[in-house]
Amino acid sequence: MLVVRPNEARGRADLGWLDSRHSFSFGEFYDPAQMGFRALRVINEDRVAPEGGFPTHSHRDMEIISYVLEGTLEHKDSLGNGAAIRPGDVQRMSAGSGITHSEFNPSKDVPVHFLQIWIMPESKSITPGYEQRSYSRGDRQGRLKLVASRDGREGSVTIHQDVALYAGLLAEGDRLKHGLAAGRHAWLQLASGAVTANGQWLRAGDGAAISGESAVEIVADEAAEILLFDLA
Repeated sequence: MLVVRPNEARGRADLGWLDSRHSFSFGEFYDPAQMGFRALRVINEDRVAPEGGFPTHSHRDMEIISYVLEGTLEHKDSLGNGAAIRPGDVQRMSAGSGITHSEFNPSKDVPVHFLQIWIMPESKSITPGYEQRSYSRGDRQGRLKLVASRDGREGSVTIHQDVALYAGLLAEGDRLKHGLAAGRHAWLQLASGAVTANGQWLRAGDGAAISGESAVEIVADEAAEILLFDLA
């Protein structure tokens, strides 16, 4: 079964410097029917205005992944990490027993557009950690590139949960198939473009919960950027 979470059904926060769309309950947007999917708790599509950003704030017991679509996001945290995150970069921050960080758009004229993803960890109060890797367009073009996993295989960032996250860039007409082992589920998030997944049409901003299927079959109706989560 594939259930579409439409773009227009998402929650929204518009703070002037921030325009954020929430696939699941977050902040002031609360829907008891939309509290996440399996271990996936948050997918926020954020657009931060030039010189805007999130001031220093704290997190606990969450695996947080940032995936930049356009622009540059600067990160600083209480572990002493500081980095610029750009398209093709995947940043993983394990909040664990507690961490503080800030995120800022350093540009004077270009917004930053990114996906903020929260995954519930297998264990609480782990030691906080940070990791960032870059994946070229070639790494992701016409395929599903593993960018985050429980064991860090294939050069992916390591997350403390039984989740495999894949990123793909598709040209119109591209076809992909991802097999799902028995008992596994998938979430497909469309960052841009339009695809047909297991016979259902999806466009930018849509998500899809997939359960009870042996595979996810994706056809690009136009150029598209996608994230696929393989979940326990």
